[in-house]
Amino acid sequence: MKKILVTGAAGFIGYYVSKKLLASGFNVTGIDNINDYYDTTLKHDRVKQLINNKQFSFHTLDIIDKDALLLIFKKEKFDGVINLAAQPGVRYSLINPHAYIDSNIVGFINILEGCRQNNVQHLVYASSSSVYGKNTKIPFSEHHNVDHPASLYAATKKANELMAHTYSGIYNIPCTGLRFFTVYGPWGRPDMAYFLFTKAIIEGKPINIFNHGKMKRDFTYIDDIVEGVVKVMMRIPCKNPDWDGENPDPATSNAPYRVYNIGNNKPVELLRFVAILEEYLGKKAVKKMLPMQPGDVPVTYANVDELIKDVGFKPATPIETGLKKFTDWYKWYFNVR
Repeated sequence: MKKILVTGAAGFIGYYVSKKLLASGFNVTGIDNINDYYDTTLKHDRVKQLINNKQFSFHTLDIIDKDALLLIFKKEKFDGVINLAAQPGVRYSLINPHAYIDSNIVGFINILEGCRQNNVQHLVYASSSSVYGKNTKIPFSEHHNVDHPASLYAATKKANELMAHTYSGIYNIPCTGLRFFTVYGPWGRPDMAYFLFTKAIIEGKPINIFNHGKMKRDFTYIDDIVEGVVKVMMRIPCKNPDWDGENPDPATSNAPYRVYNIGNNKPVELLRFVAILEEYLGKKAVKKMLPMQPGDVPVTYANVDELIKDVGFKPATPIETGLKKFTDWYKWYFNVR
């Protein structure tokens, strides 16, 4: 496998995945629509660090544009596809639901068609820990039922898993879905809580603490996510010969299909998270305690046994290490003195 398409290459995870693949000797084609969901300057700055590599090419393209997308598939004949393009965010799905249907549903079927029509060896795509929705049994396992999403965003990610399974079964396309758990780190998304908190603390503005601080998140450092993505890409899933249709296992199939959690396997209390930021920034946060927001869940916690068993990898970066690297980057990038 030598030629990889990375969608959402100007995004947080897409940038790092592209960088890792290039360092490993792959030829990478990146596409991204550079939309204005958050400041496009950050997206352009990520791409600037990739385009000087001769093994990287970039196209400003929306995966909703079926004809343009399929033309690139046909021309380039990718060995593998890593689909990270999506409309992210639980809360934004309450405001602009159609953006999620366009990008996460229509765009994803276009990706699947590109793979089907061009004999792609393996499709790896971003799912989300949000698919666990109203589940209360923790840690969350790929073997759990995920039929009760708490947000439209989560519903679209669950739909991606179903769509991929369908194409995997009908067309024998190997597909692997990755349920990411609260990814953070340098060059991250400005709409994420850790980014918003850092900005507000530095500026002396209040931060919103939902559910009165009674929240836990399985924060996963970007380097761990990327390592997992690339290792999974190189492990093409096979049909599970022991799959039982009477007692179906959601994690596997009699098609070449798989889903994995990628999380730190160590939830952190929100107030502890804020305290670490306060220490590294040298300032106290002004906390505004609020009730739970619609679509949110109180705890995320990844069981990563399947990732360890099949891929031989477990995320392990401590939250203290990851947040130190993020705050150091933030001060450098935004010239905070």
